[in-house]
Amino acid sequence: MHTAQIEQDGSRSRPPFAGSLGFLLMNLPIGIFGFTLLFTLATTGISTAIVWVGLPIAALAVLLARGGARVERARVYAMLDTYIPVPYRALPEGSQKDRWKVRLKDGATWRDAAYFFLLFPLGIIQFVLVTTFWAVSLAFAALPIYFRYLPTGAFHFPAYDADLRWITVDSTVEALPWAALGVLFIAISVALTRAMAAGHARFAAVLLGPTRRMEEDGSPFPEAPAMSTVAG
Repeated sequence: MHTAQIEQDGSRSRPPFAGSLGFLLMNLPIGIFGFTLLFTLATTGISTAIVWVGLPIAALAVLLARGGARVERARVYAMLDTYIPVPYRALPEGSQKDRWKVRLKDGATWRDAAYFFLLFPLGIIQFVLVTTFWAVSLAFAALPIYFRYLPTGAFHFPAYDADLRWITVDSTVEALPWAALGVLFIAISVALTRAMAAGHARFAAVLLGPTRRMEEDGSPFPEAPAMSTVAG
């Protein structure tokens, strides 16, 4: 019942925690790589198109954007349990020229490229939020264990400068309230991680999946197996 719901609407409100955490941490390197590669190929292809050299380079950028989008649909499904249908219009059986016309007129092609351009800044935001929340949460939760190994044998907040030692923790008893705060922060971090992953899944479904108009109009795009995000 639950799996069928995922297949039909392409979303799940509570993705798994481990998959969400890994997915969000992966977004920054994937976003940097995708943005750099597509931007380089696109600008090179467009700037040299006048001498025809740029046409195959621009074509490569289009193919890589569509291929990368297929990988992203599979990654979203594997890590976030969110199924994104294949949105591409069916390619004709004619010449390569006719097939390329369909690719270039297909809005899904340009949404694929937009996804990777937006993944770069979005990945930065997600990476900063995830690493910051989890670093603070784990640091507070483990304070009773490691405070004695700090440079002065104590934890000082907000800094170790003598004039800025507003709070000093130099015993296990004093560290326990901080550990309790860390546990609370861990719970918040888990909820935040899942919420960001669910939001990204909806973002990916908008850009990498078929539009609502295509679904309502029954526009021709290739059928995909019920549980596959790779085809198309």
